[in-house]
Amino acid sequence: MQRDTIIFDLDGTLLDTLDDLTASVNYCMDKYGGPRHTREEVREKVGNGIYVLIEKSLPGGRDNPSYKECAGEFAPYYRKHMMDATRPYEGIGDLLAGLAGCGYRTAIVSNKFDAAVKELKQHFFAGDIQVAVGEAEADGIRKKPEPDMVFAAMKELEVAPKQCIYVGDSDVDIRTAANAGIPCICVTWGFKTRDFLKEHGAEEIVDSPEELLEKILHFAD
Repeated sequence: MQRDTIIFDLDGTLLDTLDDLTASVNYCMDKYGGPRHTREEVREKVGNGIYVLIEKSLPGGRDNPSYKECAGEFAPYYRKHMMDATRPYEGIGDLLAGLAGCGYRTAIVSNKFDAAVKELKQHFFAGDIQVAVGEAEADGIRKKPEPDMVFAAMKELEVAPKQCIYVGDSDVDIRTAANAGIPCICVTWGFKTRDFLKEHGAEEIVDSPEELLEKILHFAD
């Protein structure tokens, strides 16, 4: 059976969200007495959801007396500002158009909270990507690298693992794909370097959306 379904990570893969994430982190740090962080510092902290991001950003992490309030402040502020500077990476529109033209089904899975993932998908990719699944642990869907989000996307698309390829930009994505039992293609334009990805087990790595499209169209198990 052909692998005709592509499951994408969001931040660092389809969208450059780093400026809006950095601004939201620094808003929370200013309000709760934490240090401000640069774009590159925030780059190193993202990938595991809001709570880990704030844990890594706030002095003392979860032991900080303001941790719960600070983490609770992030989501509503970010949701108001998550499209201020966020944009698809160059070439992503052509990639998705190419996949659609060849009959591929597509989905997004992200550790960002579910409402934000669905809103970003609708704003940037409404006609291009069919399904979006975000963090919803309260509903029993565990965050990546657990495979639950991937399986939820497969269920919505009515596809089997043997039909799917996962595309992401981090070690979390590599582990997620492995846990779901599907191959992973890693991209270098996101939050991690080629060397980092190779050190964490990446086997397929591409440097541009054009190269990714070619890799997908000619993918061989």
